[in-house]
Amino acid sequence: MNARTARPAAAAAAAATMLVSLSACGGEDAAAPSGKVVIAGVEVVKDQKLHDLLPEKIKKSGEVRVATDVPYPPFEMYVKEGETALTGLDHDLGQALGGKLGVTFAFTPQKFDGIVPAIQAGKFDVAMSAITDNEDRQKVVDFIDYSQSGSGILVGDGNPSKVEKLDDLCGLKVAVQAATNQLDLLKSHQDACRAAGKGKIDIQTFPKDSDAQLALRSGKVVAQVLTKPAAGWVAKTADAGKAFDLVEDPAAPGGYNASPNGIAISKQLPELTDAVQKALQALIDDGTLTKICNKYGVPSIAVKEATKNASVD
Repeated sequence: MNARTARPAAAAAAAATMLVSLSACGGEDAAAPSGKVVIAGVEVVKDQKLHDLLPEKIKKSGEVRVATDVPYPPFEMYVKEGETALTGLDHDLGQALGGKLGVTFAFTPQKFDGIVPAIQAGKFDVAMSAITDNEDRQKVVDFIDYSQSGSGILVGDGNPSKVEKLDDLCGLKVAVQAATNQLDLLKSHQDACRAAGKGKIDIQTFPKDSDAQLALRSGKVVAQVLTKPAAGWVAKTADAGKAFDLVEDPAAPGGYNASPNGIAISKQLPELTDAVQKALQALIDDGTLTKICNKYGVPSIAVKEATKNASVD
């Protein structure tokens, strides 16, 4: 289960719910002098050795062309509705990678289903759009993986029902968007509830995530299951963080049934793949990646190692 095997129907609804706080997110980071950038409160400085690894054409242009599908909170968002400036976890990570490599990661919106073909056609060098690393995509692009993304549990502020893991949902009313991987997860967990001698999960389906959150607010359900990054972002931003909490299960830090999300890079640019992998590892080692993820409410999805083509599905 993952962020972007395909464009979920919930994305538009999530975007509408989350736009209220984007101005603050977009404004807190700024370019710094002398080739430095500041992302999530961290100053990122160019590493000349990593810059030297880049393909000549990118060193010459000073730019990495990045495709992204907007909006898909918290990974890709507009700073303000109706404007073109971007923010989000992927955008911040791109700016941090650019700062480390001494080039600009220039993001351009692109429909999700056209991203990989556009890379193959040479229109873009990379894509950063919460893309699931899978074996089919590995045939045409390479991935440098930066997060693990699965399903998460959103509860009311203070977690009144003391939900700590998926098993705790047995016997309770739980909201979920219809026709999603999260609905499949809840259905598949019913056998585990029975085996544990607990009641079945009382699954309440809704057409949109925002409808499920209204049910959670009103007490009609005790939890909602949705993608963990979206759950973390909602918990962080709704009513300034006072409406919901994200359940953190130590046994599933990236969420339930988590899959790797990666930066997709053209197979025609192996030097860029190597440079991005080393730059990402540097951002992992100094804690920058975790701080970027924390800015969007999901520090636990950050990986510990910048793997290449990690998926073995």
